[in-house]
Amino acid sequence: MANKDNKSLNNEQHISTSNSLGDEQRVRVLSPSMLVIKRFFRNRLAVIGLITIASMFVFSFIGPFFSPYGEIQQFMKVEREIQTYAGATYNTNYYYTTAPGRDFTSIDKAAFVLAANNRHESFSSGGRTYHINTLSQDDTYLLGEENAVADFISLGENITITPKSGAALPSGFNETAAEAVASGADKFVIDNVEYHIFSSKRSSYIYTLSDTVLLTKDLFNPYTPDSEISFELQKNSELAMASNETTFEADGIKYALETKDSKITILKDGEPYADISNLIITSTAAGRFISIPFRNAVEKAISDNADSFIMPDESGEEIEYNIIRRDLEYAIQTISEVDLLDTYASPSVKHWVGTNGAGMDMLTRLMYGGRISLSIGFVVIFIEMFIGVIMGGISGFFGGVADTIIMRIVDTMNCIPTLPLYIILGTIMATLHIDPTLRIYLLMVVLGITGWTGIARVVRGQILSLREQEFMLAEEALGMSTRRRIFHHLIPNVIPQLIVYATMGLGSIILTEATLSFLNLGVKYPYASWGNIVNAVNDSYVLTNYTFAWIPAGLLILITVLGFNFIGDGLRDAFDPKMKR
Repeated sequence: MANKDNKSLNNEQHISTSNSLGDEQRVRVLSPSMLVIKRFFRNRLAVIGLITIASMFVFSFIGPFFSPYGEIQQFMKVEREIQTYAGATYNTNYYYTTAPGRDFTSIDKAAFVLAANNRHESFSSGGRTYHINTLSQDDTYLLGEENAVADFISLGENITITPKSGAALPSGFNETAAEAVASGADKFVIDNVEYHIFSSKRSSYIYTLSDTVLLTKDLFNPYTPDSEISFELQKNSELAMASNETTFEADGIKYALETKDSKITILKDGEPYADISNLIITSTAAGRFISIPFRNAVEKAISDNADSFIMPDESGEEIEYNIIRRDLEYAIQTISEVDLLDTYASPSVKHWVGTNGAGMDMLTRLMYGGRISLSIGFVVIFIEMFIGVIMGGISGFFGGVADTIIMRIVDTMNCIPTLPLYIILGTIMATLHIDPTLRIYLLMVVLGITGWTGIARVVRGQILSLREQEFMLAEEALGMSTRRRIFHHLIPNVIPQLIVYATMGLGSIILTEATLSFLNLGVKYPYASWGNIVNAVNDSYVLTNYTFAWIPAGLLILITVLGFNFIGDGLRDAFDPKMKR
């Protein structure tokens, strides 16, 4: 009885075992999509590629949310460096200061130098005559321009005076001038105006002198930036110094001269207004005002042959200045803290991948650059597939004239040299100053329009082989519409090949974008892409000494392209019906 029960149990187990599915049988009854997925995940390289691309998407699209920095945020650093604050030299040349509304050309200057060297009292230049008034020998001159007022003819006791055309003469001018000529005087005064008499055999005339040019080696340095040093102030102060006077008037204002420790200071209302020296101090920074105390400290240090001096700045902090002599010039240098861009900073805790040439965080820009590069790849593939599927589907299904026309369009598109086209379009966009954001979208459209021909050929070839099969003939016999036959039956059968083609093409599009950005034709600064990050390193020194500025971007491009290629290979093998199950 027990043997019979055991026998029955063994039979039931045998029946159960014979009716169960093994692994090989279980695969055979899987749906086609599950079968493709199972084949895909059996390919280790394909899985590695999928993980790689997923990691790139997480890095590029999620990473920026965790980055404490912005894409175009720049970082500064404070460095102490030696700067030339100002230059100093003793003046050995004349400064030419002209009266308002007057001019004194280089030709006039040359004529003056010649006359001064020959000790002449006057000279002519440019149709004008100038009289030289020496205020300080070989140091300061005042040039008065001669203005003829009247001509006169002297015949014995008869003197005839003829005013110049347009000259306005004061009352009693003729009588006073005749008396001065008769007495042999060389000048006379009427209404506080001094008139000079020039007599000769050829021409005799009366003239006035207008102070026109002041030539001096003295420098007038204002105490405040808004203090005005006018021509009349300089002229009258020089006249006062020449006559040893301590006060003078200029522009209706009274001034005083104070001499202390060989320094001459011009006072206005008892307060220092300007000083007079022959030391030129020029700031190296445009618009920086050199104060009088600083000038005095420089002059004292130079006269004492000191190598340095200390001066407080505007905040009261004492700063040491060094004096470096270079022939007849002096360089005034100081060590100061300067805010500089933190360019090409080495990887650190703050910047894990360092900074680029504009002081921006490299890791953050790699994240944002991945967004651009990956987005361009997928958008361009979508445009290519959209155009390619439609054109290839029409060409393969209808054949005949439609096929001929579309294939000739494909041949024409393939004959267009894309790189010169990209260069031309890039130049046009640069000339039109296209916004960098709009430039990215235009780049996507251009790449998509020029790259659809390959997909169109694939779709056409597949549809040519499918449209004559039995299921298509059956659909035609059932009276299904052309649109339904193309988009509901033919195109779905082409999708596996399109997926493989698109996956393989994503890598090449990313390489194309990187190439265009490297050629400065792609994504423009300040926006980042992996291509223009590499392009930014266009200097051999930077290329060899700051490898962290371009190697990470190059590695990301390499890893991403390899990942897409691995996925493409895996999908191709998974969709291949001849693969082992």
